Amino acid sequence: MLQKEDKKPWEKGGNRRQHPSEDGVGEDDQKKSRLQGAAEQGGAGEKETKQRSGEWKGLDALSVGYFRRVGDRLGQAFEDDEERGMFVENVLAEVKGKAKVVAMDKTGSVTLQQLMPLASLDQVGAVLAELWTGKEEESAAYKAMSCDRCAGHVVESALRQMCRWTDSPEEVEAGALESQVLLLSAAVRQDPVEFIKHLYGSHAVRTLLHVLAGCVPPPRIDTRPVSVADTVASVVFQIMLTVAHRKRPKLCRKLLAGIAEYLGTRSAAPGTSPLLVFLKDQASSRLLEVVFKLSSKALLRQLYRDHLRGHLVDLALHKIANFPVQRLVAASANLKVFSKVFDELNEGLEPILATGHMGVIVQLADSCAESGQKQGELMQHLLSAFHCEEPATRQACCLPLFLSLLTHEVYYASETAEGDLKKEVPLSSICYHGSRLVQALARFQDRSLLMGSLRALAPADLATLSSDPAGSHVMQALITLSSDKGRGKILRRMEGQFVQIACSRTGSRLLEAAWNSASVSQREGIAAELAPSETRLRSDQFARHVWSNFALSHFVSRRPRWKEIQTGESKKRKLFNDIIA
Repeated sequence: MLQKEDKKPWEKGGNRRQHPSEDGVGEDDQKKSRLQGAAEQGGAGEKETKQRSGEWKGLDALSVGYFRRVGDRLGQAFEDDEERGMFVENVLAEVKGKAKVVAMDKTGSVTLQQLMPLASLDQVGAVLAELWTGKEEESAAYKAMSCDRCAGHVVESALRQMCRWTDSPEEVEAGALESQVLLLSAAVRQDPVEFIKHLYGSHAVRTLLHVLAGCVPPPRIDTRPVSVADTVASVVFQIMLTVAHRKRPKLCRKLLAGIAEYLGTRSAAPGTSPLLVFLKDQASSRLLEVVFKLSSKALLRQLYRDHLRGHLVDLALHKIANFPVQRLVAASANLKVFSKVFDELNEGLEPILATGHMGVIVQLADSCAESGQKQGELMQHLLSAFHCEEPATRQACCLPLFLSLLTHEVYYASETAEGDLKKEVPLSSICYHGSRLVQALARFQDRSLLMGSLRALAPADLATLSSDPAGSHVMQALITLSSDKGRGKILRRMEGQFVQIACSRTGSRLLEAAWNSASVSQREGIAAELAPSETRLRSDQFARHVWSNFALSHFVSRRPRWKEIQTGESKKRKLFNDIIA
C-alpha cells in the first residue's frame, strides 16, 4: 500500500505524457537554436489537475514552472527584435490549445500579460479567439473570460494592443484583433449590466471603452470603491463620462443629464433631495464629482436650484460631501451661479474653517481669483474668521495667520481683545493648505493687505518663509505677481538674507524665480549681496547653481559687461511677454 501511494503523479493515469523535447527533435537540434531553447526550457507540461470544485482545471506544477521561467526571461533584455519575435512565437506555440487554462492560472495570466505587448496584432487576436471558444455559448464564453480574476487581466492587456494599430502612422493590419474586439463589444451590448456590475468584468469594459474611443487606456484604473448603485459599476460610468467628454460631447451631455435625473429621483426621506444622500456616500460621491466637473452651465444651474440650494454649508461640513462641493465651486467659477454658491458658502466660512475642510476654502479663493468676482468679500470674511479684522492694526498680521491657519488669539497666545499687544512671534507652522490659500489670494486684484503684512515681517521670517517647502511658493507668487515697484519693496526687505536663502533647497529655487522676474537694477542688488560670499556659495550643493545661473563670476570680474548682458536679456524677456500678452 505504501509503495502504491508513493507512485509518481504522472504514473497515476497511465502512460507518461511525452516531454516537448521528446517529440522527435534531438537534444543537439535544440542546442543549435538558443532562442527556441529559451522558450522550450523545462517544457510546458500539459496535464491539468482538477481543483476542489471539480470544474476549473489549472496548470500542473511543471507548466507553472515553465511559465514562471518565461516570465523571468521576459524581464530581461533581448539582443534584437528577431530574437524577441522567435521567443514570443515559441511560447505562444506552447500556449496554443490551452489558452483558457493558462489565462485562468495566476502564473500563466501574468506571463500572457507580459507577452501581449511583444506579440504581433495577429498573434494577440489568435489568443483572444481561443479564449472565446469552448463548450459554452458565445456570450457565456465572453463573460467567463472577461469576468475571471486572472483571465480578465489577459483580456485587458490584449485589448490595449489595439492602440498600437490606431496610433501607428503606417498601414498595419489588425483584422484578427479588430474582429475579436468587435465581438466582445457585441457581447457586452447584449448584457451590459452583468459585465459592468462584476468586480473583474467591469475592468475589461472600462478598457474596452477606452479602446473604442481611440484613447490610450492606463495600465490599471484606480479600484477604490466608488459607485452609485453598485460599487464597481460607478467607475465604469466615470470612465464613460470622461471618454465621452473628449470624443462625443453630445453623448456626454445626454449621459450627464440621465445620471442627474436618475440620482435626483431615487427614494429618500420626505423633504430631502436624494442627491444629498448620494453626496454623503463615500462611494457615489466620486461619480458626482465627475458630474459636477463636466456639467454644462444649464445642468449645473439646475442641480444647484433643485437639490443643493440651502444645503451647501452642511455639505461642506461633511467629511465626504465637502469634496463634491469643491468640484462644484471649481466648475461654477465662470458662471452666473457662482455668486449664489459663494454667498451661501461665505455665511459658513468660520464653521468650515473650524471643521478643517480647508479644501473648500482654498477652492473658493481659487474660483474668486479666476472669475474676478467676490474677492473683497472673501478677504473681509477671512479676516473676520481669523479674528484679525478689528482693530485695524491686527490686519498687518493676516499673512502669518493665513499661512498657519490659526486665529489671532491662538497664534499670539493672547486672550486680550484690545489688539495692542505687540508680541513678537517667529514665523512657524506653515501648512500646505495655508500656502495654497495665500497663493490664491495673491492672484486677487487688490493685494494690498497681503503685501502690507509681508512687509511687516522681520527679515528672518522672510528667510524662513522662503526656505520652507510650502512657504517658498507663497513668496514666489507674491514676488512674481507684483509690479516692478512692489517687487522692489519685497526684495529690499529681504536684503541680508539672500545668502541664507540661496543655500536652501527651496530657497534657491525661489531666488531663481525672483531673478527671472526682476529688473536689471534689482538683479544687480541681489548679485552685489551674493558676490562677497563666493566661497560659501560655490561649496554649497544648492547655492552653486545660483552662482552659475546668475553669472556671478562675470559680475565680479567684468561688471559693466555683465550689466549689459542682463539689460539685453531683460529687453528680450519683456518683448516676448508683450507678444504672449
